[in-house]
Amino acid sequence: MNEHEEYLQEQNDLTKRRLEELEELKAKGANPYAYGFEVDRYSSDIVKSFKDDSPAEEVSVAGRIMSVRRMGKASFCHLQDSKGRIQVYLKRDDLGEVYDMFKLMDIGDFIGVNGFVFRTRTGEVSIHTKRLELLTKSVRPLPIVKEKTDEQGNKTIYDPFSDKELRYRQRYVDLVVNPEVRSAFEKRARVVSTVRRFLDEKGYLEVETPVLQPLYGGASARPFVTHHNALDVDLYLRISDELYLKRLIVGGFEGVYEIGKDFRNEGMDKSHNPEFSMLELYVAFKDYNWMMNLVEELVHSVSMNVTGSPKVKAGDNEIDFTPPWKRITMLDSITEAAGEDLAGKSEVELAALAKKHHVEVDPSMGYGKIIDALFSELVEPNLIQPTFITDYPVEMSPLAKRHRSKLGLVERFELICNGHELANAFSELNDPLDQRSRFEDQARLRARGDEEAMVIDEDFLRALEYGMPPTAGLGIGIDRLTMIMANQPSIRDVIFFPQMKPEK
Repeated sequence: MNEHEEYLQEQNDLTKRRLEELEELKAKGANPYAYGFEVDRYSSDIVKSFKDDSPAEEVSVAGRIMSVRRMGKASFCHLQDSKGRIQVYLKRDDLGEVYDMFKLMDIGDFIGVNGFVFRTRTGEVSIHTKRLELLTKSVRPLPIVKEKTDEQGNKTIYDPFSDKELRYRQRYVDLVVNPEVRSAFEKRARVVSTVRRFLDEKGYLEVETPVLQPLYGGASARPFVTHHNALDVDLYLRISDELYLKRLIVGGFEGVYEIGKDFRNEGMDKSHNPEFSMLELYVAFKDYNWMMNLVEELVHSVSMNVTGSPKVKAGDNEIDFTPPWKRITMLDSITEAAGEDLAGKSEVELAALAKKHHVEVDPSMGYGKIIDALFSELVEPNLIQPTFITDYPVEMSPLAKRHRSKLGLVERFELICNGHELANAFSELNDPLDQRSRFEDQARLRARGDEEAMVIDEDFLRALEYGMPPTAGLGIGIDRLTMIMANQPSIRDVIFFPQMKPEK
């Protein structure tokens, strides 16, 4: 029997013992699944505020037992609540028969204690328990850190819940056993609240648009398909909010935004999850130059509020979000990396350049896709400090307005930071005839085998025909922004429940 099999057998034996304890607690008249408990203080607050020369303070706290040390007529345990841990001292003379019930309680059980705060001889701030109540009996043991000593006295410390796959799959256990992971999700919440407050203060309206859509659009991606039985039609989980938000600009709103979930039927890696969170913002009478300035202001505000500094540690890199940020055109950035001018090159010449630099391309890829592949391989991974990549080829941007002075390009930028795209923005295309032509170009790419090419949305074209004012649009990946602000290497580390393969 290997170590893993031994662990599973041990888990089964411990679960059986806990179920026996559960029945014994019931027989003694205890309710192992209480209805509530009055809490008036939290662990970290108690420890921080304790002063040795102050009168003994009575507190009421609740949480999980995370360690137990039994010593006959007295015991110690550590209780973990939502803000940290605190030691609890239990004495048989104080608790009577309830102390005997404590012998049937285990690591992982929820308890409530009422008592006074004191400092032990070893200097640890603790609670001297006067009342103890079992709140929830845990029948499955937590996979806490354990130690093993071999015959030679060598000590091995191992944690059966350090496996990343298990931690993502069982986030509820990860949060208990590794409470430091909560910090990333607390920062995520502050990222979202800061973004929302920033936009609200600008006077923009938060709205909601359909998640189930009869046509998917607003991005180049494959959708998830579902079926509505009552209407007997296929629907798509949205890949973007863009086309619906721009309909609202047509309808007369001057600035609208949405923070919500999008879904793309694509691969998974450290920066991609098929379900992800996006901010999309559209502001009438503005262009992409204005939007670049707004993005600098917004992300700098997020950094200051979440980390307290414009400089953020991301892995081995320190990223400085102090404006202004570098701005360079997409073609110039590839030219710098490839050492070869892209101006005037045909699709065939670009494919040859990609092959020369070992960038994979295939016959379904048009001019824009090849440019995108070159950029993704040669430029993007090396952009660590926040950088605006501007002025994309028109083939790459079916929804962006043609550049006012550069033929064949559109007014678009992406914000690249720490080697990944954080934001994408346009001067939005509002010419319905040009938009129809772009959609038809996308249809031809689909016919060549590009499954991510956009579909023609006749209702959106009709909306543009009624007239949309000059508009700046923006999308920011909330998950990727959080990865940087929380210094996390994978998108799975900032999503509570990332998509996983089916459990065996």
